[in-house]
Amino acid sequence: MRGEFLDLAGHRLYYYAAGTRGAGDPVLFLHGFPTSSYLWNGVVRLMPDGYRLIVLDQLGYGRSDRPEGAALTVSAHGERALAVLDTLQVPKVCLVGHDFGGAVAQWMAVHAPDRVTHLALVNSVGFDAWPRWRIRVARALLAVARHCPAPLLAGEAHASLLRGFTDRDEGRHALDQFLRPFVSATGRGALLAHLAAQRSDETAQLFLSSVRALTAIVHGARDPFVPVALARRLQAAIPQATLEVAADGSHFLPLDAPDRVAAAVGELLGRPSR
Repeated sequence: MRGEFLDLAGHRLYYYAAGTRGAGDPVLFLHGFPTSSYLWNGVVRLMPDGYRLIVLDQLGYGRSDRPEGAALTVSAHGERALAVLDTLQVPKVCLVGHDFGGAVAQWMAVHAPDRVTHLALVNSVGFDAWPRWRIRVARALLAVARHCPAPLLAGEAHASLLRGFTDRDEGRHALDQFLRPFVSATGRGALLAHLAAQRSDETAQLFLSSVRALTAIVHGARDPFVPVALARRLQAAIPQATLEVAADGSHFLPLDAPDRVAAAVGELLGRPSR
């Protein structure tokens, strides 16, 4: 794996590249809230040969810069992801998005259809149905959390998110990785900005019936944040989308069952693009 930073519109975004160049379109992995490129490490190791894999830390997460007032909406993240592809001279990709990253992937498939050949949504948010606890926590904390010690705020997020893992020990280790950027005073501001951006208005307005990319939806049946019913709604809305439900999987399926996710993406890539 090879990691480096890209300078885009005054911010540095971190990504790492893996896989091998081949006949297939590159694959861009988009994590969700409040994770990072670390989410995909196990999936990337299990991906089939012949594909260039690009794994991004979205702005404000992982090793990428703090947002510092930059927009953190679905569309803003989507525009930045397109800028990453432009910078890397990648004309078309298969998009793989988890959670909030799935919303970004949906936006890209609708607004930049010529750039997206395949679309994989893993425990993705969508429509007007985002995890209620985020909206509730955002409303409760935004007024007072700037006076709350950053480690305490990150600890509250840690406790809430742990329910989304099948393996709690794996979950604790992963959350330590994900939340590390948010335990400083500047990190606290970034975490609050991310919470404030957890809004469903953009995904509620997406015309998913216009998606031309071949689409696979993968969802953990035990997800306490995003119910399987939402995955079924996405399948019904996106033309010819397929749905696989992992009976033992929870919300963080790329960590719970990386083999299932890699196999689903590999199968999707095997379908000829329209």
